[in-house]
Order: sequence, then C-alpha cells, then structure tokens
Amino acid sequence: MARSGGSLSRSGLRGREAELEELGTLIASVDRTGSSALVLVRGEPGIGKSTLLAEAVARARAAGFSVGLGKADELHHIVPLSSLATCVLQGDEPLLSSGTLADLARSHDQRIWLVERLAEAIEARAGDVPVLIALDDVQWADPLSQFALKQLPTRLRTSPVLWMLTGRQGHPGPADEIVAAARDELTTVTVPLGPLSGAAIGQLAGDTLGTAVDARLRDLLDGAGGNPFLAVEMLTGLRTADASGERVPPGLVVGARARLGSLRPGTLRFLQMGSVLGRRFAFHDVAALCGQPPATLIGALDEVVRAGLLEDDGDHLVFRHDLLRQAVYVDIPPSARKALHREAANHLVSAGHQPIDAVSHILRGAVPGDEEAVALLRRAADDVLPVTPGLAADLMTRALELVPAARPLRFVVGEEAIVCLTRAGRNREALSTGDRLLAGRPPLEALGRLQAALGGTLWNLDLADELRRRAETALAFGGVAPEVEARLTALRALALSRSRDLVAAREAGEKALRAAIAIGEREAHVLSLFGLGEIALNAGENATALERFTALSAVDSAFLPEEIVAYQHLDDFQAGERLLLRAADHAGAPRQAMLLWAHGQQNLGLGRLDDAETDFVTMERLEDDVQVPVQQVNARVIRSRVALWRGDRAASRQHLDAAREGLAVKPNPGNTAAVRFLEAVVAEDHGDIGLAVDKIRQVQQEGPFMRWRLLRTWADTAIRIALRGADRGLAEDLAGQAEAHAARNPAVPTAAGVAAQALGLVHNDLALLERSVDLLKASPRPLVRAAACADLGRALVAAGRKPEGVVALTHAQATFAASGAHAAVAHVQHELNGAGAGSRRTASTRRPVQGWEALTNSEKKVARLIAEGHTNRSAADALVVSPHTVNTHLTSVFRKLAVNSRVQLANIVTALGDA
Repeated sequence: MARSGGSLSRSGLRGREAELEELGTLIASVDRTGSSALVLVRGEPGIGKSTLLAEAVARARAAGFSVGLGKADELHHIVPLSSLATCVLQGDEPLLSSGTLADLARSHDQRIWLVERLAEAIEARAGDVPVLIALDDVQWADPLSQFALKQLPTRLRTSPVLWMLTGRQGHPGPADEIVAAARDELTTVTVPLGPLSGAAIGQLAGDTLGTAVDARLRDLLDGAGGNPFLAVEMLTGLRTADASGERVPPGLVVGARARLGSLRPGTLRFLQMGSVLGRRFAFHDVAALCGQPPATLIGALDEVVRAGLLEDDGDHLVFRHDLLRQAVYVDIPPSARKALHREAANHLVSAGHQPIDAVSHILRGAVPGDEEAVALLRRAADDVLPVTPGLAADLMTRALELVPAARPLRFVVGEEAIVCLTRAGRNREALSTGDRLLAGRPPLEALGRLQAALGGTLWNLDLADELRRRAETALAFGGVAPEVEARLTALRALALSRSRDLVAAREAGEKALRAAIAIGEREAHVLSLFGLGEIALNAGENATALERFTALSAVDSAFLPEEIVAYQHLDDFQAGERLLLRAADHAGAPRQAMLLWAHGQQNLGLGRLDDAETDFVTMERLEDDVQVPVQQVNARVIRSRVALWRGDRAASRQHLDAAREGLAVKPNPGNTAAVRFLEAVVAEDHGDIGLAVDKIRQVQQEGPFMRWRLLRTWADTAIRIALRGADRGLAEDLAGQAEAHAARNPAVPTAAGVAAQALGLVHNDLALLERSVDLLKASPRPLVRAAACADLGRALVAAGRKPEGVVALTHAQATFAASGAHAAVAHVQHELNGAGAGSRRTASTRRPVQGWEALTNSEKKVARLIAEGHTNRSAADALVVSPHTVNTHLTSVFRKLAVNSRVQLANIVTALGDA
C-alpha cells in the first residue's frame, strides 16, 4: 500500500521472510501451548523493526490475540508509565481505562503494587484469549515502564502472553535488562535485523517506483547500505527531484533533504517546531510554539502531510519515522534548539500539562541560574518520587546543578535532593551531596535541615554513631526551626538505640516523642516511636515494644509489619494473624516486602516451614525488585536454618554464602550477629565444635542488645554448642540471658519455657527440663516445644528412666515431623534407637523432588485453584495470601511438575481427580 509521498507502509518486509516466519512461529506457539514468551527485534534505525512489528501484530490479531501496541518516545522517556501506557490503553478493547491507569501512576507509592495491578489486568484478559503486548523503540521506555517490563513477563510466565519489543542495535540499557530478567523464567528470543540484500533492495525499488531498477538506481541505492527506510527515502527524493528537474546528489540526504528543500519557509518552520516537541505532538502546541493561531497553519499542516513527513492520527501529529524528525531537528542551530526547548517547557506548563511533561525540554533548555527551571524540576520530582524515586533523584540532582553556589536556594534544593537520593537507595551519593553542601558553610537553619535530611541516609548506611554525632552537633549549634529540632532530637534517640546505654536512649526517645507531639511534627513523631520501639526490642522488653509499634502503626500504617512481629514476640500469634488478614484486605498496603517478612515470621513461629520458606523467598524477590535490601541477610539466615532442619546441607551452605554476601553490603551489628550465629550452627552440623563455640562467643561480643533479639528462641541451640565445646562459662552466660529475658517478659510462655530449658541443660536438671516442657505447653511455637521435649527425653533416658524418655522423644519426633523438620526427626530417631525403642519410630516422609507429591500442601492448593481457572489475585484472595506469594508457589509448581502453562497444569490436576 503506497502513501502520498511514495513510501510503502510495509516496504521493510522485503527480505524479512525468515524473521517474519520466526515471529509467526512464536505467535502460534503461545497460542497453542498457553505459555508465555518474549521476543526482542534489534537493528539500526530504519532497518525495518517497526514494519516487522506491525506485520507481527497483524498476524497475532488474525490469530485471535488481544493486542496492546505502543511506542516509546525519546522526548517523553521520563514520564512515568508513559511508554507502557500506549500498550495497555490502545486497541479495540484496552486492558485498562485511562482513568484507572492515571490512578495507578499517581495515587500510590508502591511500584510493586502498581506492577501487580497491571499484571492482574493482563492476566484476566489472558484467561479468555492470548495476549500480545508490543512496544516499539524500547530504548526510550520511561523508568517506571522499564521497571514494569522487568517484572511483568516473569510474573505472567504462566499465562499465554507474548511480549514483543523492538530496540536499536548498539543501544545498551532497557532492552538487555528486560531480556536478562526474563531469560531464566520463560522463552526469550532475540531477532537481529541486518542490512537487506541487494536483491531485496531491488524489489523494494520496484515496489516504490513501479519500474525495473537500472544501473543508475543500483549505484544510488548502494548508499542506503541495505537500510530499507533510507532506500525508500532516496527513491522518493529521486522522484521529487526528477519532477522538479533538479540534479540528485547521492547519499543519505537525498530523500529527506529533497523534500525539506521543497517546503515553503513557513511550513519548514512549522515542521522544525514540531521536531522540538518530539516525534508525536499536538497541533495546538506547535501552533503556540510558532506564535501563530492554529487556523493560520492549516496550509503548512496539509503540505507536510502530503509530503509524507507527518501523519495525522486524529489526536496528534506524528513524524512518520524518527529519522525524519532527526533530519529536521539537526538543521536547527544548537543555540536555537536550547531556546526552543525552554520555550516549549513554558508553554506546556502554562497550558496545564503536568510538570513532568515539560521536564525533557527543561533538561535540554535550562541554563545555570534558571530558577523557573529549578522550580519545575522540583515539582516534577515531588510528583514522581512515590513511584520512581530514581527518576526523582535524577531530577533533583539536575536542579541542584542549576542553582549557583552563592544562592540560599541551593541548600533548599540540596535538602530535597538528599531526600530523593535516599528514597532511591543511593545513600552514598546522598551523603556525598550533603557533605558538599555542608562544606559550603550554610546558615544554621540550613545546616540543621541538611543534617536532619541526612538522618535517614546515615541510618540506612548503618552509621549510627555518625548519626548521633551529627544530630548532637546540629542541636548544639542551635538556630533551627522547632520542627527541625524535633527531627534531630528523634534521630539522636534512634541512633542511641544501637548504643549500650539503653536507659539514656529511652530517656532521649521519650523527650523526642514529647517534643514531636507538642508541636505536631509528624516525621519526628514517627521517628521517635520507631526509635523507642527499637530501644525496647534491644532491651528485651517485648510488651513495651508492642506498645510503641502499635502507636507507630496508628500514626503511619506503613509500620504495620513491626506491630505484627511485636505481637509474635509476645506469643500472640492470633493478633498477628488478625493484622495480617487486615493487610491482605488492602491490596495496596505499603511495604509489601516487610509484610511478607512478618508473614514469614508468623509461619516460622507456628512451625509451617514450607510456607515460611515461600514467604522469605518472595520477600527477597520483592526487595531485589526495588533494590532496597532490608531483611535479606536475616531471611537467608532463617532459610539456612530451615534447610538444616530439613536435612538439606547443600541448600544451607548456599544460604550461608548468600548471607555473608549480604553482610558485606550491610555490616550492621544485627546482621553480623545473625551470620555469626548461623556460622556456629553450620559448623556444629559439620562437626567443627571448636569453630562453632568461637562463633557463639563472637555473637556475645556484638553487643548486649543482640542477646534479646537473636537468642529469643534459639538460646537452647547456642547452649548445646557451648556444652559440646566444654565451655561451661559460655553456657552459663547464655542461660543467664535466657533467664533475664524471661524476667523481662513474664507473660510470654516461650520466654519462661526457654529459660527453664536453658538452666536445665546447663545444670543437667531433670526437674527444670520437665518444668520447661510443662511451661511450653502454653507456647504456640511447635519447634520450640519439640526441642524441649527432645532435651527432656534424652535426659530421662540418661537417668535410667527409659520409658518416660521414650515417650518424650516420640512426642518430640512427631512434632518435628509435622513441621517437616526431617533432620530433627532422624536425630531423635537415633536417640530412640539407642534407647531400644526403634519399633516406636514416627515416620517423616521426605517429599520427592519432582511430581505431584513433591508439592507442598500450599502449592497443591494453589495448583488446584489455578487449574479451576483462578487468576493469581483470585487465588490469593481465596487463600488469604498476597498475589506475590501465589506467584512464588506457582513458579515452584511449574518447576516440580515440569509444565510451562496453566493449560498443562489443569490437565495434570484433572487427571489426578479427587486424589
């Protein structure tokens, strides 16, 4: 089909038969198997990527696919979700309404939640028909769309969704990262487009001119280098020049320059103003930039459309190809371009556009000292901070560069830049930015604000002593506003939570809280309560910690996970469950990773090792997604311990290695003590008691507060290691800690039971071990109860009371078995055999690696629900878990059953029937 101007909409298909066949095969495969795939078409500009994509989209539509087709734009590549929006909003049946998408991009501060909502919409559509999501020019995708495209293919790998992207050759970045993120989870294909053959170019020339190609044309077309777009533009330019009687020069400029040279001056100016606005722009915007009423430009518009330079899609004007826009744009002198971009930014803002819509022009047109540009960048950064903190940080960093050093505004902008950099996880950059600003000798008020802004940075970097020093120095200088003073006071108290003098820390926290409440300073209020909660935990005062975290979550619901875990420390798992259910009812609840941490702790405490493992795996994945590793080390420590309970030494070692890597990144006292404790447990398991005892001693040296946090339920393990290593003094010290912890928490059955167990082990006291088992009957923690029963059983057997010992050991074994702690079951079985009670063995059946019986109970539930046609969301609602958890279960199900689509899964479940 030829258009006015002579080019062919499908000319790039000449010589692309093999590539088109490859895409067609992939479309058919997704349709037939119900499994997902991702394809990236790569090549230089003009090589035919867009044309090939358009033909693939047409084939997918003909095959019954629901298609979302979009194109990223260079001048809109920072507007959050703008690239992916073109895919999900267009088509006969858009995946989302524009209003819903606007809410997603604006109203929530959760990138993870936003991706989940997009996944739900695509998954629901894919439940009826296969779906194709196609995005052209992915190299220009905005940061939020890039983030979503790295998550969505993996998240939707169990649905019939084909992702088709095009990207420029030699343009590293988003395309490679998106493919890399999906490569191990679904079929990924890269289709490179090289230059067309001479024969294909000849066919293309015949299509365009309607005549055979002679020697003169062949020589001319050699200048296109096998690029179909350039070839067609040359041929079109040739026809234009022949019509005018002009001599046609060879080379790239033939097509575009010939047509541009034939335009009237006013029309060329109109086109140049459009090229400044981008590949796609509104008619009234270009009219404003031309400084003319739209009605006077109708003639210019008609001329460029007839020349085949622009297309009118009814809402916007679009350059027919990026290369055409670039050919127009590069002819504008650089200084004029800068001024025009600045003018474009002013117009867009005055016309009511969002600040972020004008930022691309600001970045190209602003000069140092441009305070209007700085203000616009600040507004845009504030708008995008919730969903793309990295972009906000980039914008604020640029704004800071535009403010001359001598202006007071520099410190205001610098404070905001520090906040954005910290939110983006770029803490080292935030700290260096802050220190450069502080070196500029700011006024006392600005100094206090900068140090307060750096508080979160220093806490994230685990620099508690430095945080305390800076807060105290800023407070000593004085001259700050009351709200800043309140924040600094709260930050000092938070830093003191890591000190040895927790009495002084608590006094500082109470003072900070009173000050925050008195002036109504919310940030200081939150910091004070968080600091007081940390101080209480570090002092081993769990009831006080619950009081603080309950108050904190009432002020800021983002801290609900801390409240849940505080209930768990008090053995109140019922209250923890209620809060988890409440969080599940709010799909957009903040801090999804921390909620999964709380859920994992709930399952771990209740002895549900399979579900705890799933929660921690999912939590780690979400933290990796947002690149904010908060609980990575602790999760790996727990997963390693779980692996040892199950008897999987290889997995335990892998988790230990990962925990050590995480410790190198976040070497705070808590992480250090947790890893040292794990090293002790692993060393004992491998028979190196000397190393194990040494590691327990190191835990003791990490600081007294770690005793309450780390050894709360694991004191018995540490004591057994100390006794096996003949370090009675260490064992007695550990037992004393357990006793002190019980005294601090008199209403917690687990604390009282563990204290009695610890003393019983140290003193080999049967009465204390019996009291431990009796006290722990009120504990909701089955693994703790089982360990105490096993200790009692061994002691009874050693005392010659074998029948009673066998009863205790058998009960311990059954409890371990119910949790899937196979190694513990085997260990107790060894004790039973030694007591001559092998016939009373309690079986602990290990799951196979592959097949239906390899699935955990939760995985079987998920498999059945998905086989019945549920989406991840509806399955999550039915099981009262998060869709992220369902996704983790489903990944495991697919791996264990060796299937790659929901259709295959449904076939397996149907074949099993009620079994």
